[in-house]
Amino acid sequence: MVKRRGNPNWGKPEVAPVTAAPSAFEQIVRRLKLSPHEYVDSQALRDWVLKNKDSKYVPQDLLKAWGFGVRSDIDG
Repeated sequence: MVKRRGNPNWGKPEVAPVTAAPSAFEQIVRRLKLSPHEYVDSQALRDWVLKNKDSKYVPQDLLKAWGFGVRSDIDG
């Protein structure tokens, strides 16, 4: 039996698992230690959303609960 030499995976791309990073909204919720039923009553979260609603992901239900509109750059 002939012994093969070298790396059999040479030239093949390395496959790594794809992991999604948490959104800015998820990070602030985690930092404030809020559960979903506490979102609407949190003044700190409301202030963050008011500053970031046009540039960061914020759940639509939360925007509606606070009566915030979102500026859209899409013509329509």
